[in-house]
Amino acid sequence: MFKETYNVIGVMSGTSLDGIDLAHIHFSIVDDKWRFKILEAETVSYNKDWLEKLKIAVDFSESELQQLNEDYTVLLANIIKTFIEKHDLKNLDAVCSHGHTILHQPQNGITLQIGNLPKIAKGIGQTVVCDYRVQDVLLGGQGAPLVPIGDQILFSEYDYCLNLGGFSNVSFEQNGNRIAFDISPVNTVLNFYANQLGLDYDDKGKIAGSGKLNTDLLNELNRLDYYKKSFPKSLGFEFVKTTVLPLIERYTMSIEDKMHTFTEHIAIQTAVALDCFETRNEKRKLLATGGGTYNDFLMERMQLHLPQLEIIIPDKKTIEFKEALIFALLGVLKLRGEINVLSSVTGAKNDHSAGFILSGL
Repeated sequence: MFKETYNVIGVMSGTSLDGIDLAHIHFSIVDDKWRFKILEAETVSYNKDWLEKLKIAVDFSESELQQLNEDYTVLLANIIKTFIEKHDLKNLDAVCSHGHTILHQPQNGITLQIGNLPKIAKGIGQTVVCDYRVQDVLLGGQGAPLVPIGDQILFSEYDYCLNLGGFSNVSFEQNGNRIAFDISPVNTVLNFYANQLGLDYDDKGKIAGSGKLNTDLLNELNRLDYYKKSFPKSLGFEFVKTTVLPLIERYTMSIEDKMHTFTEHIAIQTAVALDCFETRNEKRKLLATGGGTYNDFLMERMQLHLPQLEIIIPDKKTIEFKEALIFALLGVLKLRGEINVLSSVTGAKNDHSAGFILSGL
């Protein structure tokens, strides 16, 4: 007999490098419907050394990656243990941790999330569910996005669920199947240019909003091959490093203009992606979460290009910790032996229950 309540922690580190998100979640099942409450939650920022390591790790050798994985696993275990002690959390069913993506090349059968080594469970002293993507890639899938099953279970009242983080991704129902894919880079590019101005990010998109549109660059960005591919498809930082940034850097223009143009590109690609599935004579609801929702300029441009949608921005905890919430759910589903990855989303051979359960004893 399965339990009807779960007391877990969800842990997520995104490609935008904002930090490590930790959320204490209480799940319950009432009348066969999953309910959740986000309790204590916080983001632990990376120090300067870790930030620099994670930015360049895509170019590390195999031995450097192994050492990075060892060190990051210790860092993550200490941060999670501190979170548990700080909030005096008791009787946890599991810590459900995504880790941090360094490599994502599903076309080559490669995906690497550091921080998922077995010693993380011993370091925390708790059961840990982690490393969700590897199995899907072995089954021929993209290993991403994994959040859509959580959208389906927890946010079914919305027609679309859009996350605006390091990359944007969307999920929705089509002909009885959950469909999802990565749309475009977002904060991986915008933060790169904000960093050049000595800032962590562009507050409310004010810098981008002050720039001017470069139509030639915009047209080149919109012609990139990725946008012509059909789903399932996903993006990694490799795409930003080898394709997007070199393209932008070919243009001699101000950082403000680069950010303005790329923001317009994000909005257009979001509209193109959703317009394929949209019925214009019916107002539908889109739930927007992730750090990009704080970018007022981006949200204004998206609404302009998607007039047929009601864009809903939820409460602060849901905006900032939705991915940690859903990886907590994926962990619980794994504990129950239930499907937590949809082949309709990733392109894997079949639906499956991904992740590894590690004992903290």
